[in-house]
Amino acid sequence: MGRGDVKTKKGKIFSKSFGKVRPARIRKTTATAAPKAEPKA
Repeated sequence: MGRGDVKTKKGKIFSKSFGKVRPARIRKTTATAAPKAEPKA
Protein backbone atom coordinates (compact mmCIF):
# COMPACT_ATOMS: atom_id res chain seq x y z
CA MET A 1 0.00 0.00 0.00
CA GLY A 2 2.17 2.79 -1.27
CA ARG A 3 3.47 4.35 -4.44
CA GLY A 4 3.46 1.06 -6.38
CA ASP A 5 -0.17 0.25 -5.53
CA VAL A 6 -2.35 1.64 -8.33
CA LYS A 7 -5.52 1.01 -6.29
CA THR A 8 -4.61 3.77 -3.83
CA LYS A 9 -4.61 7.54 -4.32
CA LYS A 10 -0.86 7.79 -3.73
CA GLY A 11 -0.21 5.04 -6.27
CA LYS A 12 -2.39 6.76 -8.85
CA ILE A 13 -0.55 10.05 -8.34
CA PHE A 14 2.77 8.19 -8.79
CA SER A 15 1.63 6.41 -11.98
CA LYS A 16 -0.12 9.59 -13.26
CA SER A 17 -3.47 7.83 -13.77
CA PHE A 18 -7.04 8.68 -12.82
CA GLY A 19 -9.99 6.59 -11.71
CA LYS A 20 -12.54 6.13 -8.95
CA VAL A 21 -10.05 6.75 -6.14
CA ARG A 22 -8.55 9.84 -7.82
CA PRO A 23 -11.11 11.46 -10.13
CA ALA A 24 -9.74 13.72 -12.85
CA ARG A 25 -10.24 17.45 -12.48
CA ILE A 26 -13.42 18.51 -14.26
CA ARG A 27 -12.78 21.43 -16.58
CA LYS A 28 -15.54 24.01 -16.52
CA THR A 29 -16.61 25.10 -19.98
CA THR A 30 -16.65 28.83 -20.50
CA ALA A 31 -20.00 30.30 -21.40
CA THR A 32 -20.24 31.74 -24.89
CA ALA A 33 -20.47 35.52 -25.02
CA ALA A 34 -24.01 36.77 -25.43
CA PRO A 35 -24.58 38.87 -28.56
CA LYS A 36 -24.51 42.56 -27.82
CA ALA A 37 -27.85 44.34 -27.89
CA GLU A 38 -28.29 46.59 -30.89
CA PRO A 39 -28.84 50.27 -30.03
CA LYS A 40 -32.39 51.50 -30.61
CA ALA A 41 -32.68 53.98 -33.48
